[in-house]
Amino acid sequence: MEIGIGLGAVLLALRFVTGLFSKRGQVYRPNFTRQLYLLFWPLLCLAVGLPFLASFFLMDSLSTFELVLLVALAAVILGFSVPALVLHMQYYLRNQPTTLVFEPKQNVLEVYENGARLAFSRQDIVRVERVTCASKRMFWSNYDFIRLHFRQGPPITLTSLLLNLEPVAEFLRNTNLEKRTRWICFA
Repeated sequence: MEIGIGLGAVLLALRFVTGLFSKRGQVYRPNFTRQLYLLFWPLLCLAVGLPFLASFFLMDSLSTFELVLLVALAAVILGFSVPALVLHMQYYLRNQPTTLVFEPKQNVLEVYENGARLAFSRQDIVRVERVTCASKRMFWSNYDFIRLHFRQGPPITLTSLLLNLEPVAEFLRNTNLEKRTRWICFA
């Protein structure tokens, strides 16, 4: 455990030092930092709650009160964590091969799938669908997506796993932008 914590601290320190000398990137991919930001609270909830739940199974017999407590605690822990983990997995599978080049000052928005550029211009976009979470206090509230619909071809979905989508939505505000809220933002 100590070696893992030490290794993690060294990696974070190296990342911080290299970040000081590098220019802020305009190329976005699903990376470790963004995934850690999105998964921190759900994983912490599981790390704290699951060992406690496991202790109930090591007991020989459970009273009715303990069984009710076990079911309630399991419902709370899994109810908060599982939707965020399912959303994260769905977003990762959808945007794992996606690379986004976004520079609003240069008027650049390019999407690459498996290294191949998906050719489109802002004039090709028929509408932009921006879906955000209705609840701002849940573990899954940071998961949202933007779907670009074109005159021809399939739509492109950009998820919050790539970057914070608020600047992209602001960049696309002059298109036909439709804002929607959902309880859980399945893409």
